[in-house]
Amino acid sequence: MPKLKLEIPHTLTADEAKSRLERFIESLQNKFQDKVSDLDQSWNDNTLSFSFKSFGFKVAGAIASLENKLDVNGDIPFTAMMFKGKIESEIREQLSRLMRA
Repeated sequence: MPKLKLEIPHTLTADEAKSRLERFIESLQNKFQDKVSDLDQSWNDNTLSFSFKSFGFKVAGAIASLENKLDVNGDIPFTAMMFKGKIESEIREQLSRLMRA
């Protein structure tokens, strides 16, 4: 399965970034509840592991909340490869905006 790997820089502590990420995930659940199913998420220290289905595609990954950056790692289904650039740019934009807010 193709990999997704992004680094989102920020100027926050790991704890503040984690707190923002927790609130962000809640808002995404509400915003996209009609497009996302089988959502599973769990925290292990400062790393959020997640998986969900959207439009028949299963997406899984993790976001590590670190000092001065978020590390995003995930798997993209082969059938969604043509959208990889769009997916990466949307994730980068949303998380960068969140860390600046």
